[in-house]
Amino acid sequence: MNIDNFRELMCSYGKQMDIKFNDKQLSQFYEYMNLLLEWNEKINLTAIIEPEEIILKHFIDSLTINKYIEKNKSIADVGTGAGFPGIPLKIYRPDLNVTLVDSLNKRINFLNEVIFKLELKDINTVHSRIEDFGKDKKYRESFDYVTARAVANLTTLSEYLIPISKVDGKCICMKGNDVKEEIKDSEKAINLLGGNITKVDEFKLPNSDIYRNVIIIDKIKNTPSKYPRKAGIPSKEPLK
Repeated sequence: MNIDNFRELMCSYGKQMDIKFNDKQLSQFYEYMNLLLEWNEKINLTAIIEPEEIILKHFIDSLTINKYIEKNKSIADVGTGAGFPGIPLKIYRPDLNVTLVDSLNKRINFLNEVIFKLELKDINTVHSRIEDFGKDKKYRESFDYVTARAVANLTTLSEYLIPISKVDGKCICMKGNDVKEEIKDSEKAINLLGGNITKVDEFKLPNSDIYRNVIIIDKIKNTPSKYPRKAGIPSKEPLK
């Protein structure tokens, strides 16, 4: 896809979300897409390789949570993979201080290359299992916002996210189309971890039949020190 077609499609989608891109941002997104496609031939970063789908299902999808995030705040993107939603948010919102967390070093190398090539500031990568990250005093209960996209069921995800959110911070959980059962199953765990679900927004991605849900969890009290549990346990034995 040439850059003119890319710009046109990004701006068309952005308009439907009340998002306006400047020329620098569009150039950065275009370079990001090309880096993603180039690296994807060497390491498995994404199954989505058509430019039109990358724009909608990665870039635009990532920006659907922009409206929940206040200015000049810190945000951790847990299990970021190829950088979603953290890098699109950083491109569009230079005011944010972004931390990208992933357990695979190959992906961290890719993310560092993107950050370098796009000349992004106030963004860093951390190579860690999220359970270990959540135990680290440097990061525990230190972020204004914590987010994750398609990482785990809500009960497990809560044990990943809530411990690293500040008290009075928020966890922004990006989920697919059917979340009622997950929400019901996770309520006890969320409460135990110090959180409370305050919002569930369902919407469709622009010009598509793809439904998404955003679940907002407010951090209302400190997380007990024994959480998160050791690596692997939250996914094998979700809290009940």
